[in-house]
Amino acid sequence: MREQLTKQDVEKIQKEIEYRKLVVRKNAIEAVKEARAHGDLSENFEYHAAKKDKNQNESRIRYLERMLKTAKIVQDDSAADEVGIDKKVEVYFEDDDETEVFKLVTSVRGSSLNGKISIESPIGKAILKHKAGDRVYVKINENAGYYVVIRSVESTEGEDEDEIRRY
Repeated sequence: MREQLTKQDVEKIQKEIEYRKLVVRKNAIEAVKEARAHGDLSENFEYHAAKKDKNQNESRIRYLERMLKTAKIVQDDSAADEVGIDKKVEVYFEDDDETEVFKLVTSVRGSSLNGKISIESPIGKAILKHKAGDRVYVKINENAGYYVVIRSVESTEGEDEDEIRRY
């Protein structure tokens, strides 16, 4: 599956790759060298832990580079009063009689526990490009879904940038 990323997401991923290559990789290699110098490698826990850390860093670099190669760059072309990427949306769930506030983001920044909903999630897809006051059907599958009402949409421009979700 191709990730949908904004230009800001791409920049953050490139910065993380650079940091991992220049700083984390160097530290990991030094840790492996130091642990290797302690002697018998078969019973050297420090050596195995250092190798594991080094391999995890290299794996993360490969994952991020692959993500960038296959990513689809998206931009928010929604109007100021429409639901779009990086906008806060207050949504009323009719079935539960509850209201929640979400920020619509790309999948790599999605974190439902932190109120960040992916534009690729069922609710994200459903409310995208709708306006305050719209009643929208969120389709979960062929047989199930629910209605929500968009209460408000506001821009989050100028707010703190959030980090790319770590896998």
